[in-house]
Amino acid sequence: MSEALSNGGRNMFLGEYSYTIDHKKRLAIPSKFRKELGKKAIVTRGLDNSLVVYPAEEWEKLAKNLGNLPSSQTEARGFVRIMLSGAAEVNFDKLGRVLIPDYLKEYSSLRKNAVIIGLYNRIEIWSEENWQSYKARTEKEVGNIAERLKELGI
Repeated sequence: MSEALSNGGRNMFLGEYSYTIDHKKRLAIPSKFRKELGKKAIVTRGLDNSLVVYPAEEWEKLAKNLGNLPSSQTEARGFVRIMLSGAAEVNFDKLGRVLIPDYLKEYSSLRKNAVIIGLYNRIEIWSEENWQSYKARTEKEVGNIAERLKELGI
């Protein structure tokens, strides 16, 4: 259903995939996504109890921006701590599986069934239950959300 499409030499991640975490706690990443990610990626806490997977290049950009946030501001300091302390480098095995650290699985309620979604320059990993709930709520509001985004020029 989804793929990584070319965008001026770079690929973008698109679509939604369902996967199962195996008995050794490994999660397969879609092959089209792995091609863009390379041999390793960075996974960290995302918003809405999801996990975010970044290609190394995208992670470097984000980490630099996070590092430039003012440490004197409580909210900025907290966000930087959560994002950077939660980050882990993951390597793909020959079958394209990664081992997600236990603390990230706990944060995201990831157990057996996972949904992997492509979001242009990053990938999100959701527990199936959290994704279905989030998607149902958001789909009901998509018209209102579109109106608000229109105000931002989108």
